[in-house]
Amino acid sequence: MLGFGFGGIAVAAAAVALAVGMSQAAGTRACAAVLSAGEVSGTATHYVLQGLPNCSYPSPPADGLFVALSPDEYDSAAACGGYLEVHGPDGSVRVEVIDQCPGCGDGHIDLSEAAFSALAPLNQGLIDVTYQPLVNPSLPGPVSLLVKQGSSQYWLALLAMNTGNALASVQVQSESGGGWYNLVRANYNYWVAQSGAGAGPFTVRLTDVQGHVATVQGIALSPGMVQETGTWMYGAGTTAEPASTPPPAPHTTRPVASATSGRAPSSRAAEELNAGPGPSRRTSPASATSTC
Repeated sequence: MLGFGFGGIAVAAAAVALAVGMSQAAGTRACAAVLSAGEVSGTATHYVLQGLPNCSYPSPPADGLFVALSPDEYDSAAACGGYLEVHGPDGSVRVEVIDQCPGCGDGHIDLSEAAFSALAPLNQGLIDVTYQPLVNPSLPGPVSLLVKQGSSQYWLALLAMNTGNALASVQVQSESGGGWYNLVRANYNYWVAQSGAGAGPFTVRLTDVQGHVATVQGIALSPGMVQETGTWMYGAGTTAEPASTPPPAPHTTRPVASATSGRAPSSRAAEELNAGPGPSRRTSPASATSTC
């Protein structure tokens, strides 16, 4: 098996290396090759999401296009929130990384049915594909943040959504003063301050793997509430390098739809994510900035 993570694909691109790993398990194909420009040659299957994905997002992408990666490529949630472009027999599709496929080897991706059907008929079951990570994909909307159930002034966990690229770091600062707390990413994709960061409200600073920084103020310590920020991680709706920040989107309040899924999250994720009532959506103060 190859030992590269999702972030390592981009590193392999710089080397323009070709590395092939094959394993033959009974009744399965597992073959991955890292091609030029970070492209990977492998296989794809499809599944139905039932419950929360390993990345902990409260609902799948609105377009239904998502993917689960092998444990190595999932990389303890480091790949969450990023996007792949996948090419198959009948076309190509863009998918968001929201889940882990524990039984998949390197180069084997598990697609949503909507994504798989863009590449081949569902009854094919297993197909050959190539895929590569996208840099600065168009964004589905402004950043939103979910404060995890069980959070308090003594323990804080935050989930960021609509970041486009995977995140490199998350920091929080109490608006009552003090320094920045560096949060640590858990393997279920929440960013955690084990000793808490105070009672809030907080300023939250997100940095993605491409170096874009979004700073959002007025995030309340409201567990189970998705807080819409109106702040974009980088240039809204563009696939080019980040440009000027667009005006904040209008704040709306609506309930979060539950995912109907098929792969159980990790035991830690299942235990913590299922605690308490389901998340509800709220708006946060409009004071926010984004820098590239």
